[in-house]
Amino acid sequence: MVDPPVRNEGARLTARGAATRERIVRAAAELMAAKGVAATTLDEVRLASGTSKSQLYHHFAAKEDLVRAVVAHQAGVVLDRQEQLLRGVSSFAGLRRWRDAVLQRNELRSGAYGCEIGTLAAELSDTDEAARQALAGHFATWEKLLADGFRRMRDNGTLRPGTDPATLSVAVMAAVQGGYLLAQTAHDAEPMRVALDMALTHVHTFEANTTGL
Repeated sequence: MVDPPVRNEGARLTARGAATRERIVRAAAELMAAKGVAATTLDEVRLASGTSKSQLYHHFAAKEDLVRAVVAHQAGVVLDRQEQLLRGVSSFAGLRRWRDAVLQRNELRSGAYGCEIGTLAAELSDTDEAARQALAGHFATWEKLLADGFRRMRDNGTLRPGTDPATLSVAVMAAVQGGYLLAQTAHDAEPMRVALDMALTHVHTFEANTTGL
């Protein structure tokens, strides 16, 4: 899901050029995650990626172009991970395994750093319309992964027939992003645990009645 290596002018990159571009994007992503987008300069990216000014501007004519490449890169990382965790979810046990994986990752970082795309959304959504639209699309993809799991649970009788997977996915996504933000602020994963557990408790209210009553 990472953005394909394409030069600004649309020419195909050589393998070496693609590697240089990826190195720049990865360095920029690390810096922007640590310092924020606004505080990260192109000179810092150049130094961190070990590239010359001409190499940097060959691939990215302006900082805005680099920021959008970082958005695509970070979204690819997040969505690849979430797809692996959610693609087989069809039960509450599977949903709990997803919850455990998200929480464990947050605990390993002591709640710090937040969501890779959530932090970008917080900084860019009111200042960069193209980035906002891209991020909205990435969140929609993530929500669809959740919704697909809820749809499988509804179709196999785990959830009630009238359950709306899309609405549930928005509710769970809101809990996840809120958990990331509070855990980041506290540098403690406990808010994430609470948010995820409350979200799963809400999903349980849609559990099908299997008692026959």
